[in-house]
Amino acid sequence: MEDIQISRSAGFISWLFQILSAIILLQTLYFKFSGSPESVQIFETVGMEPWGRFASGIVEFIAGLLLLVPGLSWLGALLGLSIITVALLLHITVLGFEVMGDGGALFYLATTVFISCCAILWIRRAELSTSVKKWLS
Repeated sequence: MEDIQISRSAGFISWLFQILSAIILLQTLYFKFSGSPESVQIFETVGMEPWGRFASGIVEFIAGLLLLVPGLSWLGALLGLSIITVALLLHITVLGFEVMGDGGALFYLATTVFISCCAILWIRRAELSTSVKKWLS
């Protein structure tokens, strides 16, 4: 894969967003895989317990790891954006902003990941474009 250069400051900002998103995505795994009451209640509410909880945990794990791999962070951001968009839509339509008295913490964390992944994709758009062109040719 050809080396795509971004400015040093853009790279630094991207890494901040990548680390932030990865931390949020990876820290939720404990709650999903341990069957915490909040996670179980969320997935029961949307009719996806337990398979949805485990599937989303696996996707979040993969996204979190890819966010930390140079050259593949755009793919992690795309995957993270996809899963977190579904989470935000479920919060807006079914779950509500507050889940089990959390004061909206899960919604705010999801919003943070959404914004961070959008920023990563914008900063690393040349990598994304080059990779898509290679896959399509």
